[in-house]
Amino acid sequence: MIPVVWGDLPALSGLCIWGIILLLPWRPWSTRETLDTDADTIPGNDLSRITALIPARNEADVIEQTLQSLTSQGQGLRIILIDDQSTDQTAAIVLNTGIPGLKIVPGQPLPEGWSGKLWALEQGRMEIKTELVLLLDADIRLLPGTLRALLQKLDRDQLDLVSLMAHLDMQGFWEKLLIPAFVFFFKLLYPFRLSNAPASRVAAAAGGCILVKKAILEKINAFTSLRKSLIDDCALARRIKDNGGRTWIGLTHSAISLRPYHNLKEIWDMVARSAFTQLRYSWVLLVLCTLLMTVAFLLPLIQVLTLKPAGIATLVLMMLCYLPTLRYYGIHPRWGCLLPVTGILYLGMTWASACRHLYRKGSTWKGRNYIINAGDHCNFQ
Repeated sequence: MIPVVWGDLPALSGLCIWGIILLLPWRPWSTRETLDTDADTIPGNDLSRITALIPARNEADVIEQTLQSLTSQGQGLRIILIDDQSTDQTAAIVLNTGIPGLKIVPGQPLPEGWSGKLWALEQGRMEIKTELVLLLDADIRLLPGTLRALLQKLDRDQLDLVSLMAHLDMQGFWEKLLIPAFVFFFKLLYPFRLSNAPASRVAAAAGGCILVKKAILEKINAFTSLRKSLIDDCALARRIKDNGGRTWIGLTHSAISLRPYHNLKEIWDMVARSAFTQLRYSWVLLVLCTLLMTVAFLLPLIQVLTLKPAGIATLVLMMLCYLPTLRYYGIHPRWGCLLPVTGILYLGMTWASACRHLYRKGSTWKGRNYIINAGDHCNFQ
C-alpha cells in the first residue's frame, strides 16, 4: 500500500498546484483588468498635459509607425525622442516625419552603472515641462484614442501610474505556443489584481506603455534611482508604491508591439535576457523554481502520455486556468493542451539565462552587454 501512496504523490502535487491557482481569491488567471480605446465614451482630445518620452536605439524599421500613431491621439501632445546613439537611419527617419511638437535629443555616451534605456529616459526627463509623461517604447504603435483612455483612467481613479501590457504578434506556431503563455506566467508572478491594490506589496508595470505623473518621478528620483534595474518597469512600480503612489496595470489590444518574434530563437533570447533577473540571481530560487515547474508541467505531461487519470485531471485544471488568456488573444483553446510543453520550454529559457550569467555573458540587448556582479552592481559594455 505504501509504495502506491508515494507513487501517487507527484501526480497529486501537480493537481493541487493548479487547483490552488484556479481557486485563489485574486484570480491571477483572469483577464478582467483591461483597458482599450473607446472613442464613443472618452471625451475630449486635448493632450497638452502630456509629453511622450521615447528612447530609440536602432529602431529604423519601426519608429515611423510608432510616431505616426501618436499623431492620431489628439492635439497638443509633445514628443521627445532620445536617439540613443543609433548606428542605423533612426534619426534621419525621425527628422523626415516633420511631426509638430517633436524634439530629438541626441543621446550621450552610456555612463558606468546605467542601462541604455534608463539613461536615455533620464536625458529626456530633463526636457519635460508637462504634468504627465508617456513612457513609450520605440516599437509600440497606439491605436487612435489609446492615450485618451489612459488619461481618463489615471484621472478617474486618481492614479500615479497606468501601464498597458502591449499586444504581441501571435500569428505563427511558436508565437501561439509561447507568447500567450508569456503573459499568463507574468500574471501568475505579478497578479494584476494585487498589483493594482494600494495596500498590496505586489507591484508591476509593463514598460512598453506607461502614463505616469512627472511629480512622482521627481519624488522617487527617477530614473537615477532605477539605473541598476534590468527589469526597470516593475522596479518603477515598486518605487512608486513604496512612496505612497498608486499604480494600475492591465491588458490591452490597443497598444501593439511592432517587434516580431517569429521563431523559437527570438523568443528564447527575449525570455533568457531577464529570466534569471526575475529570480534575483539566486541559485536557490532557481532550484525551487525548477522543482515547482517540474511538478506543475513535466510530471503531468508524463502522466498524460501514459494515460494516468491524475495527469489528465491536472491538464484539465491547467487548461481552465489558461483558457481566459487564450480567449482574450483570440487563440483556439486547443493550444491549452500544449501548456505543459510550453512550461518546460520556459524552464529551459530560465536555465539558459542562469548559464549566461554564470559564464559572465550577462544579458545582451541592442549591441550592449549587461553583466551583474556581486551586490547587484551592473556593468554595461
